[in-house]
Amino acid sequence: MGVILSLFINLFRPTYTPTLYFPTQPAYLLYRKARHSNECITTSLRDVIEGHCRTLLEEYRPVWWLPGGHIQTGYCVVGDFSTVDKVDYDRKLLRLKDGGTLGLDFTPPASERTLSEDTPIIVVMHGLTGGSHEAYVRSIIAPTCTPVEQGGLGYRAMVVNFRGCAGTPVTSPQLYTGGHTDDLRQALMYLSQLYPEAPLIGLGFSLGANVIARYLGQEGNKSRLLAAAVLGCPWDLVKNSERIEGDLFYREIYSKALARNLLKMLRTNAAHLSRLAAPHTPTAQALANTLQLKSPYLKDFDVAWTSVAGATYPPFPMDSADAYYEWAGSAQHVHNIRVPLLCVNASDDPIVRDLPIEEVRQNGWVCLAVTRHGGHLGWFEKPEKGDREAKGWFGLRRWVRKPVLEWFRATAEHLVGEQREIPELYEQGGWIVERGRESLGFREVEGGGKVIGVEGEAGLLAGL
Repeated sequence: MGVILSLFINLFRPTYTPTLYFPTQPAYLLYRKARHSNECITTSLRDVIEGHCRTLLEEYRPVWWLPGGHIQTGYCVVGDFSTVDKVDYDRKLLRLKDGGTLGLDFTPPASERTLSEDTPIIVVMHGLTGGSHEAYVRSIIAPTCTPVEQGGLGYRAMVVNFRGCAGTPVTSPQLYTGGHTDDLRQALMYLSQLYPEAPLIGLGFSLGANVIARYLGQEGNKSRLLAAAVLGCPWDLVKNSERIEGDLFYREIYSKALARNLLKMLRTNAAHLSRLAAPHTPTAQALANTLQLKSPYLKDFDVAWTSVAGATYPPFPMDSADAYYEWAGSAQHVHNIRVPLLCVNASDDPIVRDLPIEEVRQNGWVCLAVTRHGGHLGWFEKPEKGDREAKGWFGLRRWVRKPVLEWFRATAEHLVGEQREIPELYEQGGWIVERGRESLGFREVEGGGKVIGVEGEAGLLAGL
């Protein structure tokens, strides 16, 4: 009787082990047996994950007092993370050919320690209105860039702050959207010139995850990223909008909060945008219309601003927010990704609706891990006894940092990436450009300086 009862309980109790979706036909990777070794084997993405990312094969149980996706997501906002995962940065400013400026935050700072030229670099894209100060960014960057002798990976990291975010100066009549990949593309060109021997590994959160996934699909085997991980990627913006705008609770809580942050960010940069946008242009009119909005929903903001002034060139201005969502989604690009990509989503994420399971199954370069719990960029768990990483309120830590750090080590230190055909960089009229794509280009400009990672923009659902 006891055996039958045990089997019954095991059959119906919830499982907390992440569900892993692998491709039906694997792609094969050239993989070093050891870091810096010339001895290689041919293996599959599944073998790499099962052999080196063991955390994805084990249970993730959220801490008991943060049981659901809404609460996990909410704790991302109200939790005090100012005393944990401290990260300081050196900021570099890049001027782009279109007149815009990128704020690139590097850690560890040059004054803190010197790393070799071939040290792996984690390239980070943050969430909707965030920046390098966000707690979820620091939670992974801190152990990644901690010296090996102190238990970290000893890597370098660079956070690409969206235009107008985290104090990045606005020098063109354009901010950013979830579909634009050129700013990431030019930041990677800069890194390739600065550290030509360093493997570049992408890390994206939420909207930044969408940008990285789109970039990988657009570039195919020309990606400057050797591999990437994307967390809480929204994938299908049309279906996400239907969920957030079509339900009263989601509309009043999430849609309004996200729009409030976007409107705050736009108002912060409004004076510069007004000066830079020529009168009577779509951008100038969109700015005036959007600044008049009172307590808008997310779609209201995207109708007034994003779909119109997302860029000063085609396909903008667009006819509707839905047209922008259709264009910007990353799920449609999954089939063309040609470098290893680990995707982690939570099934109780209140912001992300549909996941590209079928698309993943058809691409040997992509694995999707879905946790039962975790919310949007939460994944809080109870720390193990004696865990020095867990500080702050009630000693929580983010579970997701463990598989991501395993993924970094598995790819940055072992993956060869022989299938890539990376375009040449050269100087043209004072700009560094990429052969075959000369419309893009950058040059470093004065400014930047020190950035203290825990000092950022506060606000409801900031960075999500």
